[in-house]
Amino acid sequence: MAGNWKMYKTPAETTAFFEKFRPMVEKSSHCEIVICPSFTNLAAAVEAVKDSKIRIGVQNIAWAKEGAFTGEISGPMIQAVGATEALVGHSERRQYFAETDETVLQRTQAALEFGLAPIVCVGERLEERESGKTKDVLVAQFEKGIAGLTAQQFAKIVIAYEPVWAIGTGKTATPEIAADAHRTIRGQVHATYGKDAAEAVRILYGGSVKPDNAKTLMAQPEIDGMLVGGASLDPVGFASIVNF
Repeated sequence: MAGNWKMYKTPAETTAFFEKFRPMVEKSSHCEIVICPSFTNLAAAVEAVKDSKIRIGVQNIAWAKEGAFTGEISGPMIQAVGATEALVGHSERRQYFAETDETVLQRTQAALEFGLAPIVCVGERLEERESGKTKDVLVAQFEKGIAGLTAQQFAKIVIAYEPVWAIGTGKTATPEIAADAHRTIRGQVHATYGKDAAEAVRILYGGSVKPDNAKTLMAQPEIDGMLVGGASLDPVGFASIVNF
């Protein structure tokens, strides 16, 4: 169960969130919990989850170790602050900041190089779904953005399916639509890395997940977890999703 805070909260608000959230999930042993705050909140978040099983991730990672890359943040910097996971290729990064499948692969490889667990995002836009291209888009994003990993590298990643048309719109893919997309992705894993990898990989669903739809989505065998956006900003709401 992963939360993506996007560009919200201050360090003080981050600390206040975890004061409420931690007690509500401390006995939640059925899943792993990751929260990805903005870079300025990382130190406060890492401190707030100390001695808990909640892990902290970042929303982006540079493909380089260091250098003239204004505005980026590198694996060693992320490691140094205590974060352990990295979102890669979120649709907002693709839409607003020219992220491509090729840079998604580079960033994923960088995360792995520096001991971070990548959560690699894929998903189609509304016009692609309406024109029947969902499967083609997912296959292309997998082939260009993920399939370049070695089998050993692939075993360390999590995939998140995010239909772009459902992010922040209030529209949610039905459990059946989500499961169908997850089957497509898992089929690509099977074809590229084999049966064992396809069974082992965790594929999260993201796209207007809320406390009232988490249970029906998680009832689908193909859905292994959630990548939650806006609803992860509220400690009570996100705890109820974690404890679906």
